Amino acid sequence: MNILSAVITEAFGVALVGYVASLALAQGSAKKFKYSIDDNQEFLAHGLSNIVSSFFFCIPSAAAMGRTAGLYSTGAKTQVACLISCIFVLIVIYAIGPLLYWLPMCVLASIIVVGLKGMLIQFRDLKKYWNVDKIDWGIWVSTYVFTICFAANVGLLFGVVCTIAIVIGRFPRAMTVSIKNMKEMEFKVKTEMDSETLQQVKIISINNPLVFLNAKKFYTDLMNMIQKENACNQPLDDISKCEQNTLLNSLSNGNCNEEASQSCPNEKCYLILDCSGFTFFDYSGVSMLVEVYMDCKGRSVDVLLAHCTASLIKAMTYYGNLDSEKPIFFESVSAAISHIHSNKNLSKLSDHSEV
Repeated sequence: MNILSAVITEAFGVALVGYVASLALAQGSAKKFKYSIDDNQEFLAHGLSNIVSSFFFCIPSAAAMGRTAGLYSTGAKTQVACLISCIFVLIVIYAIGPLLYWLPMCVLASIIVVGLKGMLIQFRDLKKYWNVDKIDWGIWVSTYVFTICFAANVGLLFGVVCTIAIVIGRFPRAMTVSIKNMKEMEFKVKTEMDSETLQQVKIISINNPLVFLNAKKFYTDLMNMIQKENACNQPLDDISKCEQNTLLNSLSNGNCNEEASQSCPNEKCYLILDCSGFTFFDYSGVSMLVEVYMDCKGRSVDVLLAHCTASLIKAMTYYGNLDSEKPIFFESVSAAISHIHSNKNLSKLSDHSEV
């Protein structure tokens, strides 16, 4: 245990530098020769090779920029090239190495610089990083400075921590919802819905995963979008108040105003949430989604969810408090709009039968 505590820091740095360098070279090769790689497979292969070699007192293995560039220049395609290069390395170590003992350190340093020439040329990419994303430019420069001033493991650890912190900081601020074009959906569904029904339906698309980081932001974005649309759709006169009293008025004001409720007592509003961009979620995300459903239900607004995955349906069903009598999950937005249209036709038939 004493030995472990003494080498754990350096071992972590060596493992981090080796894996990052190997993965970067693998991705560069994949991009150059037009093939794809699996990051998890690369991680398992890198770890397994080092675990097996550790039982034979071998040094940690990793990809090398110089050897990779050399294989590029010679046109290597298979692992046989690596086997041949390993044989040459053995020959250099045991036969030619003693002859190079008296070379000055500056000559050896120049060999290393030439081998890392491709990596040093990456300074040309700084202008591109600055124009594309200044935050990535800052991470690149700060990681380089920390690596030069301290050590490679310290610089890479700083870069990884900064990247994770920036992702966590930017993720909750991303816009989580967006309004879909109702006219476009009307064209796709091809249903004969009157203008009043169209005003009572609002389709909102969920663009991001819903987790604890952005669950509150999702609710805030939804309410702000509703209030913004409500401000743009204010009634023009007292005659059209009933027609303009849509879903937005119900959610932002809590319920319809007295004049509209007296003239349109049977008005029903609908909110369709398109979950096609809802890739994953956690408990906080599901609870916030159910909270939106219950809040809208208390304000006489039916919430319908489209493009839901089986895991989301199962999670919301187990969470409870859902209306089991009415279907709320649909395969597509078109199916949800068709359901609204059929319900409206049934309500009209029932009104005529009562008369």
